[in-house]
Amino acid sequence: MSIVKEIQEALAVLSIPEKAEFFPRFFKTGKGEYGEGDLFLGVKVPDQRSVAKEYYSKISLKELSTLLSSKYHEHRLTALFMLISKFEKTKDKAVKEEVVAFYLNHLPYVNNWDLVDSTCYKILGRYSFENQKENLLRELSESEEMWHKRVAVVGTMHYIKKGSFYLTKEFVTKNLKHPHDLMHKANGWLLREMGNKNEGELISYLNVYYKEMPRTCLRYAIEKLDEDLRQDYLKGRI
Repeated sequence: MSIVKEIQEALAVLSIPEKAEFFPRFFKTGKGEYGEGDLFLGVKVPDQRSVAKEYYSKISLKELSTLLSSKYHEHRLTALFMLISKFEKTKDKAVKEEVVAFYLNHLPYVNNWDLVDSTCYKILGRYSFENQKENLLRELSESEEMWHKRVAVVGTMHYIKKGSFYLTKEFVTKNLKHPHDLMHKANGWLLREMGNKNEGELISYLNVYYKEMPRTCLRYAIEKLDEDLRQDYLKGRI
């Protein structure tokens, strides 16, 4: 049996129609909440991270491509977990670059909020920062594809954690008028993280742009400011 078939069988429970409807997001009914590792309709739901940890060293990028193109979200997510492991476990720069190229070439399959958040920060964000490849994220931010922009925004999270804000502010400013609300949420989330590191930096930015921000973006950006300050910005929109 091929590695891909083994993995698909390990995750098959999530592909049964009545189960696939509810995963990978938690399923709530009555008092119950079910997720990976729990019994659901009498079957134990497989833990995708455990499957990824077991198989990542055995599976090739070509085989990952097959798994990543599956119609099932759970197969694609597991493939990306394995890709993260391949990136994190190797010290070979050439292998890291191969993983990044693979990720970029398979962006059409990474067109889901959960998939982007699970992988982009740990692969593209880290790679871009450590190798001074800001242009990689900049080019994605200027793409017409919303998910490419989303990847670029999530990728800048690594810069925020390291205390670099310029790239984030550029991305947010360019996309303030983006038509998709998911982008507004992403931008607000980034600005909020900026404020966690340096509130003064966030306030300086807000004072220039807050009246132009879509309400979703502003709401997330000011989420962790003091209540009085939040109200000042919100009232400024009325």
